[in-house]
Amino acid sequence: MKLLRPVLFGVMIAGAFFYFTTYRASRGALADWIRRPNKLEISEASSNDSLDAEEQNNISVYRKNISSVVNITSKAVTFDFFYGLVPEEGQGSGFIIDKEGHILTNYHVIADARQIEVTLHNRKKYKATIVGTDRSHDLAVVQIKAPDLTPMVLGDSGNLQVGQKVYAIGNPFGLAGTLTRGIVSSIRQVQEPDGMTIDEAIQTDASINPGNSGGPLLNMHGEVIGINTMIASNVGQSAGIGFAIPINTAKAVINDLLTLGRVRRPALGVRTIPIDSELASQMGLASDYGLLIVQVVPGGAADNAGLRGGSERAFLGNIPIMVGGDLIVAIDGKQMEDQQELAQIMNNHRAGDTVRVTVYRGKKKMDVNVVLGEARQEV
Repeated sequence: MKLLRPVLFGVMIAGAFFYFTTYRASRGALADWIRRPNKLEISEASSNDSLDAEEQNNISVYRKNISSVVNITSKAVTFDFFYGLVPEEGQGSGFIIDKEGHILTNYHVIADARQIEVTLHNRKKYKATIVGTDRSHDLAVVQIKAPDLTPMVLGDSGNLQVGQKVYAIGNPFGLAGTLTRGIVSSIRQVQEPDGMTIDEAIQTDASINPGNSGGPLLNMHGEVIGINTMIASNVGQSAGIGFAIPINTAKAVINDLLTLGRVRRPALGVRTIPIDSELASQMGLASDYGLLIVQVVPGGAADNAGLRGGSERAFLGNIPIMVGGDLIVAIDGKQMEDQQELAQIMNNHRAGDTVRVTVYRGKKKMDVNVVLGEARQEV
């Protein structure tokens, strides 16, 4: 025990010496280095505000059009489980088409609305009234009374190419003034949730989400080529597959929506069957494709223009038809092979327009100008 005491005393002295001369000094130096550096060195980017051509075009398209894109809030009422009135509110987009305050949007954005409010990019709000609706094309026009409005430029959707750049501006999830970019992914026929069909819908991978409905789809020049209307998604938000109504479809009906509040649907006034090479051979027709007129509507557009329906009874399988009528092979130079192509042509026109119908009458090829009539029922 007497020997252990000197040893412990020596260890304590050595420890105190180490603490005050080495450990404490090094800790103090480290603390001083952390708290009071002599010089702070960071990496800074060189000043360079230049933008490439693609960025400049993105900015140009946005600035040119953002003041013309609006946010649309629709208020409706529904019934709860106990048949009590429950207010509902929906949001979408739209865009100004003239200085009188007419705004083009989707029908489903304002359907069943009792009150519609439009918010401009400058955050000013205006009450809107419904001017016209076209449920079958999912289009609607509303109007606000506001000064100094800037209308958008409506382009041409007739010659779109898969792969060309497009831009979408709208209010996804209520986030006003949002720009997204993509390409035309395809041109195809699609069916909307309510069962209505969009012919030649523009498919795009530009991000489209709830709230974008009714907003414009633009080309690289900032011209409207479509109206964003729906997405294909299992999660209710963008999955890279969005669809827009071609602007040519809207342009064909805008005048009717503004002046009549409805659309005068064009009608050729014929009943037809599609012809393929096998049927053409059996019937001895002059063309191996086209739409054979089996009947013209008395007093209709085709009848007034002198087109002829079938005059001889025959059977297509077990179905009786009339043959011997004119064979439509083109309208306005576009080849006709089935009723879908005929419907697409009709969608780009309105009642009163004149179209050039190319037919074979027997072996004789001829062009006939037809003034389209008004359909008696919605198609």
